[in-house]
Amino acid sequence: QVRLVESGGGVVQAGGSLRLSCAASGMDFNSYAMGWYRQAPGKQRDLFASITTGGSTNYAGSVKGRFTISRDNAKNTLYLQMNSLKPDDTGVYYCNVDEDFLFEWGQGTQVTVSS
Repeated sequence: QVRLVESGGGVVQAGGSLRLSCAASGMDFNSYAMGWYRQAPGKQRDLFASITTGGSTNYAGSVKGRFTISRDNAKNTLYLQMNSLKPDDTGVYYCNVDEDFLFEWGQGTQVTVSS
């Protein structure tokens, strides 16, 4: 059974930084492109950062230059370094594959950015 466990969220002031982690189990982590998804209050969950099995990355314009996605295949872990945080970054952050299917969602980790 695939399990995705996100951690590292919290409350931070605008301009601050956080580092999120996603521990994956029950799957061949090395074989999948992975992504970070965000669900802002009252909005749908959207993919905003992804990384291929080879390490190529892609970002939504709203986070490009501020966020960095990375992966440690030996640890089956996905990371997201978030810098220069803005109030608009507030939401619940989830990880999942970036494929034509999705595994069951984890519980996510809440990020709140105060102005």
